[in-house]
Amino acid sequence: MVVETMKKGHLSIYAAMQEFGINDHKIIERWERIYLEEGPEGLSVERRGRGSTGRPKKLPKEVEEDLLAEVQRLRAENDYLKNLQALVLEDERRQHKKRW
Repeated sequence: MVVETMKKGHLSIYAAMQEFGINDHKIIERWERIYLEEGPEGLSVERRGRGSTGRPKKLPKEVEEDLLAEVQRLRAENDYLKNLQALVLEDERRQHKKRW
């Protein structure tokens, strides 16, 4: 209503502030920008709070299953490499003892 009254009556932001008893000109500037970009419907959208990060709430079932399978495969590979490294170190230690 404030922005439409400003447009119809050719009022400035400060005149609209006085007429409607609004203390902050930035609120009216924000409303005007939204009104010009999105129309009157844009002002009915709730804009409080933090915006969404855009991350979906839940992954599709098949993607989740694929990710779980990959995690299990990587954990198994990690365990294998740790065991291999331990065996190689043990072998090197034995070789070193034989020389002395």
